[in-house]
Amino acid sequence: MKITIICEGKTEQAFKESLQSFLRPILSGKMPALRFDVHHGSIPSGEKLKKVVENLLNAGVKRSDTVIGLTDVYPGYADADDAKMKMRAAVGNEPRFYPHVALYDFEAWLLPYWKRITDLAGRAAKPYGSKPEKINHGNPPARRIARLFEEGSCRDSYKKPRDAKRILKDADLMTAICACPELKAFVNTIIRLCDPTKVIP
Repeated sequence: MKITIICEGKTEQAFKESLQSFLRPILSGKMPALRFDVHHGSIPSGEKLKKVVENLLNAGVKRSDTVIGLTDVYPGYADADDAKMKMRAAVGNEPRFYPHVALYDFEAWLLPYWKRITDLAGRAAKPYGSKPEKINHGNPPARRIARLFEEGSCRDSYKKPRDAKRILKDADLMTAICACPELKAFVNTIIRLCDPTKVIP
């Protein structure tokens, strides 16, 4: 099984290793080949997204069996349903394409590791509640983490490829999956495609 995940470049750098490490023992003997199709900035939309998906599904020896679109909701969409609906409408009736979102951005999936975030930032702070994917209000998780780093003793701003990878290093991804329904849906799509009996309840 070859699965391509269309994503923004910095997310790929931070997340790929943790995702693969989490999936390997679950899908032992059935682990898919995960390829990240990196788009620096937002992933394509509209007709461009359709073309990218078609190319990935019909790329000869590099052909993907399945394509997953993974986009941040902030700032381009009203909510998760809006983002997924528009991605699906753009690609059309293609059963091998699965739209998914990071709500409201990728950093929501880091918030369950709050102790590690504050340790790296060098600043004590209370967590932003128990539902990371509900945090936005014009101030999404990425901005909040960046401000924490800038105000902390690390004297540096948050840099996604470097700091997200440090936050996730040796972390149990199940912690974030249990706190973030959209992350759980994304991970379960991959698992379901390879072994439906291993889907996370």
